Amino acid sequence: MTAPDPSLEAAEAAFREVLAESPARAAVLLVDVHPADAVEWLRDSEDVDRRLVFGAMSPTYQASILEHADEALTQELIAPLDARLLTQVIEELPSDEAADVLIEADDRVANDALARLSPETADSLRTLLSFDPESAGGIMATDFVVAEPGERVGDVVKSVRKGADDIESDVGVFVLDQQRRPIGYLSDRALLTNTIHSPVEEVMCEPFVVVVDDDQEDVAQLMAKYGLQSVAVVDEAGAMLGVISSEDASAILEEEVDEDIALLVGVGADQQQTRLPALVRVRQRLPLMGLTVVAGLASAKILAIALGHEAGGGVQQAILRYLPLIVGLAGNVGIQSSTIFVRGFATGEVDEDREWPVFFSEWGVGTMIGALCGIATWLVAGFIESSTPGLGAAVGCAVFAAVAWAAMLGGIVPIACRKLGIDPAVVAGPFLIALSDVSGSAIYIFVAREIAMQ
Repeated sequence: MTAPDPSLEAAEAAFREVLAESPARAAVLLVDVHPADAVEWLRDSEDVDRRLVFGAMSPTYQASILEHADEALTQELIAPLDARLLTQVIEELPSDEAADVLIEADDRVANDALARLSPETADSLRTLLSFDPESAGGIMATDFVVAEPGERVGDVVKSVRKGADDIESDVGVFVLDQQRRPIGYLSDRALLTNTIHSPVEEVMCEPFVVVVDDDQEDVAQLMAKYGLQSVAVVDEAGAMLGVISSEDASAILEEEVDEDIALLVGVGADQQQTRLPALVRVRQRLPLMGLTVVAGLASAKILAIALGHEAGGGVQQAILRYLPLIVGLAGNVGIQSSTIFVRGFATGEVDEDREWPVFFSEWGVGTMIGALCGIATWLVAGFIESSTPGLGAAVGCAVFAAVAWAAMLGGIVPIACRKLGIDPAVVAGPFLIALSDVSGSAIYIFVAREIAMQ
């Protein structure tokens, strides 16, 4: 684990101190801070302070902030901007980032901002906005340098220098024919290692091309497989429309993996899960929990039939029939919480200062899920076990206790692993499953027996 940078911590402390007195002065301090760090500091600030600081920044630095902000934060920060201010910010952004910002803006403000831009820029952004956000067209940039077959390397270098402030960085140069179809590619290395008099045709290589409607994940996987610096995006006729950089491809793969893991364990695919309101997180996770409750109740009914429930069996046997439900619920809730922590540790979303606030927030979410699942189990089990008065209440209360306990373990175990210098991703999963299964089952049986026997 990398040790915190003392100078950065001191700068953040100074920012917090000034922010309490003057958001405008705090905005000045952020100019000397990397935008990625500034985004984290803003995200940890109060909503009102966050908007005031962003509003006091210059359009250039506002654009830098938005390049590092996620969708939710971008939407919040640009909400107070009118069309004039939004236009100034958009003019400072690469075309693909500008399109992303317009998507998050209010439709009326976005349309007014487009009307204020130059016709060429507005048409380019409207074209980007017309593509599926999950396609190659939705992530491409339309700012890039092109060359013609008859040019020399020196001419291309001049073109790159001329457009350096407006083009996507580190994407190289594509050689186009008269129909604007890519026929060659010049990497930055090729431009630096060949003489300025070298003909483009002699130093260019075969370009990699994708169609505008191709899925963004397929494009990102292609670029990762071949280690590409960039790919050309073309229309159905083969004419070049834009370019996708390796940086964009890496971000897409990271987002896709992050989303797949989140969906696999039943939490929302939203980034910055720990910053979402608790009720939103509960709503996102309830479908998987509801399915688990249904499966657990069905298992209890099957066991009742197999063990001769109709002939009796006593309260003890009835309690044990619901044990699969507890194992499933406690395991799922614990894994959800631990996944949030492991992912947060890996991305820097949950730093040491936020460990315990996030823990109590996640525990609260797990407790609410336990309460809802407990009530549902109480009602259904009470109906199924109508011949055993009080059993439904006993099972419901025990479900709540076991799930709340598992939610606590889901936060405690990853935090403890981090404190001990152990990789939480390696230990938290298998250890947590075993611990929550055993302890959750014990809590369930103890609580259910105590309530049912009264």
